[in-house]
Amino acid sequence: MRRVSSLILLLALLAVGCSQSVKSDKVEIRFWHGLSGPLGDVLNEMIRDFNKTHDDIEVITNPISSYTALQQKLSASLQVGKQPDLAQVFESWAAKYQQDEVLVSIDSLLASDPDFTPEELADFYPVFMQSITYQGEKWSFPFNKSVRAYFYNKDAFYRAGLDPNYFPATWQEFTEHCRRLTSPQTEGRDATWGANFTVNQWQFVNLIHQAGGTIMDENDKPVLNSRAGLEALNYILNLVNVEETAKASKEMDGQNAFLAGTVAMFEGSSVSITYMRQQPINFNVGYAPLPTYKTDKSAISGANIVIFKSGDPAREKAAWEFIKWFTDTEQTAKWSARTCYMPLRKSAMRTQTIIDFLDTFPQFKGIYAQLENAVFEPQHPAWFEGRDELKKYLEIAKEGIMPPQEALDEAAAKLQEIIDREAGSR
Repeated sequence: MRRVSSLILLLALLAVGCSQSVKSDKVEIRFWHGLSGPLGDVLNEMIRDFNKTHDDIEVITNPISSYTALQQKLSASLQVGKQPDLAQVFESWAAKYQQDEVLVSIDSLLASDPDFTPEELADFYPVFMQSITYQGEKWSFPFNKSVRAYFYNKDAFYRAGLDPNYFPATWQEFTEHCRRLTSPQTEGRDATWGANFTVNQWQFVNLIHQAGGTIMDENDKPVLNSRAGLEALNYILNLVNVEETAKASKEMDGQNAFLAGTVAMFEGSSVSITYMRQQPINFNVGYAPLPTYKTDKSAISGANIVIFKSGDPAREKAAWEFIKWFTDTEQTAKWSARTCYMPLRKSAMRTQTIIDFLDTFPQFKGIYAQLENAVFEPQHPAWFEGRDELKKYLEIAKEGIMPPQEALDEAAAKLQEIIDREAGSR
C-alpha cells in the first residue's frame, strides 16, 4: 500500500512538473481595451480563437468600463511600471506615449518582419496608415475604426412622400428632407422631427472638413474657428434652433428617439446599428453615408492598438503576432461584418464574408466607400483634452449662451492653451 501511495505521489509530481513546463513555454500578454456589450463579445470570441490557434501565446484581456477610464488606468500603470503589453489608444494618446518613450516602434517591427512587404502594407486603407504615423514614424496600428453613418426610417420616408431607397446626398437635400419629415404634435399623434442633434466633437470634425476646413493646421495651430468652422456649426444650429426640424438630444436620447419613431434620421457611428439590433425595431431601417457639402471627406474614429515596452522581446513579439492576426484580411472582414467597424484592408472587400454582408445590407456599401476619401482627427497630445473643451463650447453655442463665432474662438483659444501647456511640460 505504501509503495502504491508513493507511486501515485510521484506521478502527481510529474504531472505538475509537466504542467508547469508547458505553461512556461506559453508567452502570456495582457491586453487592456474599452469595448463592452456586443462589440466586446465579438472581440472576446476572436481572442479565444487566436488563443486556440496559437499554442505558444495566450492573450489575457482586461476590459475597462470606458475609454476615459482606460486612459486614466493606463496613465496610472505607466507611472509605476505596471502597464499592459497591449492597449487600445487614440492617436492623441499614442503621440503622448511616444513622447514619453514607452512604446515599441511599429516601424521597427515591420522592418524585421519579412511577412510585411510594401505590397502588404499597401493593402491597408491609406487613411489608417496615415493616422498611425506621427512625426514620421508608426507608433500604433489600426484596430477598431469606424466612420460616421446615417440610419433612417424608411417607413417614415414613404409616409412623407420621399423615396425610401434614397438618402439625401448633400447638406441642402438633408435640410429639405428634415422639413418634409417634421410634423407638430396633434391629438393622438406625437411630434416628429427629421433628425436629431447630440453635441458631438467627431460630428463637428466631419462637418468642418466637408466645409473645406480643419481643426488644426500643419503647424499644430487651432483653426477650428475659421469660416469653415462657422459654416459647420451654423448648419447644425440652423436645423435645431431656427428651422426646428432637428431635435436636440443628449447622449443616448437621440438613438432612443430614432428607435421610438419620433426622429426619422439618426447620425451615429457605423457601429451604432450593432447596439440598436439588440432592441426590437418596428420599421425598416436604411443605411447611408453622410451628406456632403464642399468636399465628401469623412473622419474616421475609434482606437488603434499599441505595444508598450516591457523589456521582454518574447512578449513584444507575441503582441505583434496578435496584431498581425487580428488585422489580416479574413479577420478584419469577420470583425467588420459582425460589428460594423470598418475593414482595415482593401482586400477584405473581396472576401466572401463582406460579400455576404453586403448582399444582406447593400446600402452599407456607401458607408464603406467613405474610407476612400477619409481623414482623421488631430494626433497632437493636446487634442484628447481639447476635444472636451470643444464639446463644451459647441453645447454653449447650441444653448444660445454665446454667438457661434465667439464660442468657436473660445474653443480655439482653450485648445491653444493646452498645446502651450503640453509644450512647456516636455
